[in-house]
Amino acid sequence: MDFAFLLECFKRLLAGVPLTLGLSLFSCAIGLVLASVICAMRLSKKVWLDYPARGFVSIFRGTPLLVQLFVIYYGLGQFTWLRESFAWAYLREAYWCVLAALALNTAAYTSEILRGGINSVQHGQIESALSVGLRKDQIWRCVILPQAWRQMLPAYGNEIILQIKSTSLASIVTLMEVTGIAAKLVSQSYRPIEVFVCAGVLYLLFNFVVTRAVTLMESRLTRGMRRCRS
Repeated sequence: MDFAFLLECFKRLLAGVPLTLGLSLFSCAIGLVLASVICAMRLSKKVWLDYPARGFVSIFRGTPLLVQLFVIYYGLGQFTWLRESFAWAYLREAYWCVLAALALNTAAYTSEILRGGINSVQHGQIESALSVGLRKDQIWRCVILPQAWRQMLPAYGNEIILQIKSTSLASIVTLMEVTGIAAKLVSQSYRPIEVFVCAGVLYLLFNFVVTRAVTLMESRLTRGMRRCRS
């Protein structure tokens, strides 16, 4: 085992960590905002809001993320009106195309996680809250959201982990994140096992931190709910 080469690989791969984590963080943040809007549309019980939201979720959950990335990165440039708009200054750059693909994809999955968590709250609790005079905003803030968040936290933690791993697709459109740098190192050294093992270890470390953070949040919420019940 060539430890000197492994150490050099880690040093080279660390250069791609900011891009990997940045894409993960910003795509999850934007996706969560979009998912909240989509979830509200699904729960509105209005056909003109529900059906577009259903269509969005079906498209982005039913097609591969790689295909979505190719459509955004390679396909949008064929529209003249888009090339002449202000958005082209961003969409012609690989970074913004990858960020858009990741954000839209996670928004579809996260919206269903949110909807499932909200629907898991028993209707009897909402009726009880109404009977004691709580307003709708108070019911959402004090009754529905705390319980829904507790239910959806494990699934949302998994979604964050999937997002971190999905950033590896950015290397396909020339972005040099961890996987992109690893592929470049392989082409230079012809030692794929060592290089990709090092890349895999970095992804394991990222996801270990996320897993631990989700576990701590879950235990805190569980303790809080137990205190409320007691």
